[in-house]
Amino acid sequence: MREIPGRRRGNLFRRGDGTARLDAALTCATGWQWPVLPGVGLAAARSGCACPDPECVVPGAHPFDPGLLAATTDARMVRWWWTGRPAAPVLLATGGRAPCAVSLPAESGAQALAVLDARGMRLGPVIATPTRWALLVRPYTLERLGELLHAQEWVPSSLRFHGEGGYLVVPPAGKGDGPVRWERAPSTKRAAPWLPDVGTALDALVEASTGAPGGGSRLAY
Repeated sequence: MREIPGRRRGNLFRRGDGTARLDAALTCATGWQWPVLPGVGLAAARSGCACPDPECVVPGAHPFDPGLLAATTDARMVRWWWTGRPAAPVLLATGGRAPCAVSLPAESGAQALAVLDARGMRLGPVIATPTRWALLVRPYTLERLGELLHAQEWVPSSLRFHGEGGYLVVPPAGKGDGPVRWERAPSTKRAAPWLPDVGTALDALVEASTGAPGGGSRLAY
């Protein structure tokens, strides 16, 4: 059966959990030239985050030590990090050379993707977490994003934009950082996954939202 890029679900990395995370980090860093770094992870003695904040709202799944500026595509550093911390989630530093993203709540994300599929829009990789889905897009600047938002009459407040200085958790991920998976997995046959333009994605999401029956919003969650 012929593979359609961007339409497969599931996980690209199916080996043991620790090995899978190293594989994921190396694929992003060396195969796709996307800078990555390990997330802080969970505390060994308790179920909470390993960072000093006892009320951390994203336990295990955020930068701490190293910080976000340490994100790299260097294979030696990636191997060193995950050899010492095989359970650490893989964080993608968005912007610059790496993809950016537009994310929305999980429930509305599933609805929006169904609408975009029905309209024949080509999607790139989509990361799904229990709370939000993120559509990866080509890198954009804050200036361009501001222009795009200004041109819209209305933008759903549920949308978030992950650009320069941001990060996303990349599958696979498990306990603590949540069951993160590819809702639309990157094709393994490409040097780097194809990504849509942020303007195209934004226009489509706004149109899908304002097209809800009765004039409501599909993305207002």
